Amino acid sequence: MLNSIWISFGSNGVFQNIWFVAAVWMGLALVASLVSIWAGISVALIEILVGVLAGNFLHLQASNEWINFLALLGSGVLTFLAGAEIDPRSLKTNLRASALIGVISFAAPFALVWLFAQFILGWELHQAQIAGIALSTTSVAVVYAVMIEGGFSDTAMGKMILAACFITDFGTVLALGGLFANYNFWLFVFVVVMCVVLWFMPRWTKSIIVRLGATRVSEPEVKFIFFVLFFLG
Repeated sequence: MLNSIWISFGSNGVFQNIWFVAAVWMGLALVASLVSIWAGISVALIEILVGVLAGNFLHLQASNEWINFLALLGSGVLTFLAGAEIDPRSLKTNLRASALIGVISFAAPFALVWLFAQFILGWELHQAQIAGIALSTTSVAVVYAVMIEGGFSDTAMGKMILAACFITDFGTVLALGGLFANYNFWLFVFVVVMCVVLWFMPRWTKSIIVRLGATRVSEPEVKFIFFVLFFLG
């Protein structure tokens, strides 16, 4: 009954209102955060469950250009932040152990979920691959949240695991690019430009901070980083 009323409510055009849809999603994200705090469960797991319920019962799974843009923006920014939070010295010190944990923590869930979704559930190839990628990076999100909230990120073991989380996130990005990229001339141009920009990025950012200061209200260094991320996107 309520589901029918909700569908009728949305068919009248309210789901075409960007602000309403955004408010619903942010409200669901808020609910997921509150539930995770109350239950003591990682917010990543609760967000997945809330998203599944909302997509199936509230019929909010329709894709729009602005939703796709926000998803791409969020994935890019989160990947950048994941790398920015890693201590380079800790990564070098624990490179072998972190790389081993990171590769296994990505490859095992990715392969198992992919095979299960494709051969047991009967999903199509690309759908099964996306499911594997999504759940493999979710395993890292659970560990990352526990490490940060539990205060273990400052320990030697915590730093090693956080470095492994970065490697897992990096594997997710590589898997998305490798499986779903369009292999053409422009991809080659993008790789070349990205390598050049990333090589000079640290000194450019440092130069802006040194010349303009890191306490400016206008935060030019943050806008510069967003400019580079958007440009590469």
